[in-house]
Amino acid sequence: MKKVLVVDDSAFMRKLISDFLSASNALEVVGIARNGEDAIMKIKKLRPDVVTLDVEMPKMNGIEALRHIMEECPVPVVMLSSTTKEGAEETVKAMELGAVDFIAKPSGTISLDLHKIQDEMVEKVVAASKVNVTKMTDLYQKNSASISLKGICEGSEALPSDRPLLSNSPKMILIGTSTGGPRALQNVLTALPRHLEAPIIVVQHMPPGFTKSLADRLNGQSAIHVKEAEDGEVLRNGTAYIAPGGFHTRVKDHGRQLSIQLSKDEAPRNGHRPSVDILFESASIIRTYSKIAVIMTGMGSDGSDGLIRLKESGEVKAIAESEETCIVFGMPKSAIATKLVDKVEHIGNIPGSIMTYMV
Repeated sequence: MKKVLVVDDSAFMRKLISDFLSASNALEVVGIARNGEDAIMKIKKLRPDVVTLDVEMPKMNGIEALRHIMEECPVPVVMLSSTTKEGAEETVKAMELGAVDFIAKPSGTISLDLHKIQDEMVEKVVAASKVNVTKMTDLYQKNSASISLKGICEGSEALPSDRPLLSNSPKMILIGTSTGGPRALQNVLTALPRHLEAPIIVVQHMPPGFTKSLADRLNGQSAIHVKEAEDGEVLRNGTAYIAPGGFHTRVKDHGRQLSIQLSKDEAPRNGHRPSVDILFESASIIRTYSKIAVIMTGMGSDGSDGLIRLKESGEVKAIAESEETCIVFGMPKSAIATKLVDKVEHIGNIPGSIMTYMV
């Protein structure tokens, strides 16, 4: 059984979270902490496999606590966050600092209806407990500074067989990711050049209320423009569109231009809305564009069926993130198993690979 430390300033929430996690035969709650300082002391003493950490706490909040944890006693952390604008911004910052994943509380700081997300909480905590924390700290913290595209291209493993590049048709870049995705996206999008001759459409598995904060934060760090996708908007080169949480996101062809179509009427696909499969399938219908499809870190297999559809129609190059840099090697592994992936790359080499296909 994996050992869990529960950190929350509310005694009620500590009890509720502990009961939910203890009900799983995969988890054992070995301790509780009421604030960040208490958490750091308990981590050093109890050596848990995973920590649940509330974002909003007095004395030392979750963000400050996470920063100290990753520096002093690294351990996989799952954040518990409110869906307020401030909560979403703090959660995105936590992903950047090294948190593996987060859980959105259904209602406010004290969530009496937390039982609604019990299964999700257990699933995410179990998954986080298996993450190699050394990989997180080593591979990502050295990429947290801005990376020059020149350096990435020099480090990219472009083989002679990869040289037949996409034709002169217009191009679109499609990216799918889940657990660990915010930092993976930070590594990729911040390294792309301002005058990129393609739009980028991104599906990052996140609940409603968090994708705008993610887009805004990435926009402040990137040369390209990054924004949350809006229904009906025309796609522009050099802009990355993050699919909003809760909405399936499709690309529509209008002859001379492409647009975004959002829908929340359909059920989630494989538990996800937005779904990478649905994005990829919508792009597969558009024959006048060449596509670069990228699948990065995440649980499950979302994107693999869509990749098959993409490859059946039109000119497509597919890139998967390597196991060495994935926080969770689920989605890329599934994509690689289709035998349709053209390149498997460390996260730092993905921007360079994208650009080799843009020439």
